[in-house]
Amino acid sequence: MSTQHLAPRPAPSRGYAAIVVGGSAGGIDALLELLPALPATLQAAVLVVLHLPRDRRSLLVEIFQPRCALPLREAQDKDAITPGSVSFAPPDYHLLVDAGPQGPHVGLSVDPPLHFSRPSIDVLFESAADHYGPRLVGILLSGANEDGVHGLQTIQAAGGLTIVQDPGSAGMPTMPQAAIAGLAVDHILPPEGIASLLADLHQRQQL
Repeated sequence: MSTQHLAPRPAPSRGYAAIVVGGSAGGIDALLELLPALPATLQAAVLVVLHLPRDRRSLLVEIFQPRCALPLREAQDKDAITPGSVSFAPPDYHLLVDAGPQGPHVGLSVDPPLHFSRPSIDVLFESAADHYGPRLVGILLSGANEDGVHGLQTIQAAGGLTIVQDPGSAGMPTMPQAAIAGLAVDHILPPEGIASLLADLHQRQQL
């Protein structure tokens, strides 16, 4: 499949407030391109779901923090969602965006798995779309099932920007292929292309 990099459509007047990223098998390789490319001056909050073994401690913060300019953390229930930070879903918990009087915060849930996955990409994407609407960027990476496809559709229906990893660059192309089949995504790019697009949005003060 040829890479598609469409002309960016106009961003919301206040720019994008959050970036949500989902991936499964092969997703860490893609994130190694994306997260280190995010500048320390980023104004959007970044929330990440990767399918991880439920019975093991996540090492994502330890893996990525030495490579990244932004502060990283494993999300805790009721954490404030702050601009210019990256939050990873902990193993065996769904990660949600909840609204509150002091602003958006993290919610963690032990509701049943979706697509055999907890955390579920769909749960994060759908809750973020409900809160951020057109001020949201959704990115779906490599993976071996269809988790995240419905969530990406929800982001698009809310007016957010949708990005899918080019299946040809994915270790497991099933997830991006399902997204491409299910909706007209705004951008289909390899990880380095996604990183470049985010850098361009930031330079235009949309992130």
